[in-house]
Amino acid sequence: MKNRICLPLAFLGILHGAILLAGLLAPYDPEAQDRGHPYAPPSRLHMVDQTGQFHFHPFIYEWVERAGSPGVYEEDRSRMYPLRLFPAEESGTGRNMNAGKRLFGVDNPGHVYLLGTDGFGRDQLSRLLYGGRISLLSGFLATSLSLGLALLLGSIAGYFGRWLDDVIMRAAELLLALPWLYCLFALRARLPLHITPERTLFMLIFVMSLRGWARPARLIRGLVMTAKERDFVLAARGFGASDTYLLAKHILPQTFGILLTQAALLIPQYTLAEVAFSFLGLGVSEPTPTWGNMLANLQHYHVLASYWWIGIPGLVLIPTFFAYHTLAGALHEQLPGGYSARARASS
Repeated sequence: MKNRICLPLAFLGILHGAILLAGLLAPYDPEAQDRGHPYAPPSRLHMVDQTGQFHFHPFIYEWVERAGSPGVYEEDRSRMYPLRLFPAEESGTGRNMNAGKRLFGVDNPGHVYLLGTDGFGRDQLSRLLYGGRISLLSGFLATSLSLGLALLLGSIAGYFGRWLDDVIMRAAELLLALPWLYCLFALRARLPLHITPERTLFMLIFVMSLRGWARPARLIRGLVMTAKERDFVLAARGFGASDTYLLAKHILPQTFGILLTQAALLIPQYTLAEVAFSFLGLGVSEPTPTWGNMLANLQHYHVLASYWWIGIPGLVLIPTFFAYHTLAGALHEQLPGGYSARARASS
């Protein structure tokens, strides 16, 4: 059982740590273009040169277009470019906004593209790391707002009941009945086509969180209604404890399992929503990278058929979502209150 929690936590920790350290790990500015290398394939790391000599440090050969075949690359083996840790950026290159702080790189005029480039020659690894900040941040922020509203409204409905319970639960049922994806489309259609990436991101976060509090609130309400009738809560009330004290000390701590389980379920859901909107051109727009607009290039058949590395953000999403759902499954068995959270969230 510990492995069911530790393994996904370790994977998610490494992934989120790499994204937080994008300024160090990204070899280039995510918006910088290298028009000489559009759709360049991932650079190949070598340890043995063409003469058969072994080198203790990995190196690459520069990609050059094959003569008479535009867009077809081959390695120029006339010069090796060793992969260096914390390389010094030469003046005048203009490609790296993290000069002196990047983890690895090669000497100019070489270029290292470990995950290839897109149609504008932008480094895919750099865009993947920086784009993950926006895609995953939207999931975290929307989940935090949703669960904050759910905790507040669910606690009020479950503890005080009566007309407050009726109003909050009817509002929750209304939101659950609305198709949230179409609501997002409708709201986005009412906004100007060209708005800043920041406004687009916060609009998506706001709408997702406003729609997403309903289901967790119902779970929290049910737990609070049960918890307030337990013997130790009734005893504390008999000794004169206030409602605020009872909620803070005895009741709300019991919702911890539901909140964690719901967070593990909602983060990938909201992240996928941001990816889907950016993929369709309704979310954060170019040149700011997100995993969604990076995948938007796959809408062109020639990109989908010829340049597999453009789909790497989609490959990253699969284990990320799997890790979150595995974590949610383990949490619902380990934490108090979690058993009901996952069962009802899947209904």
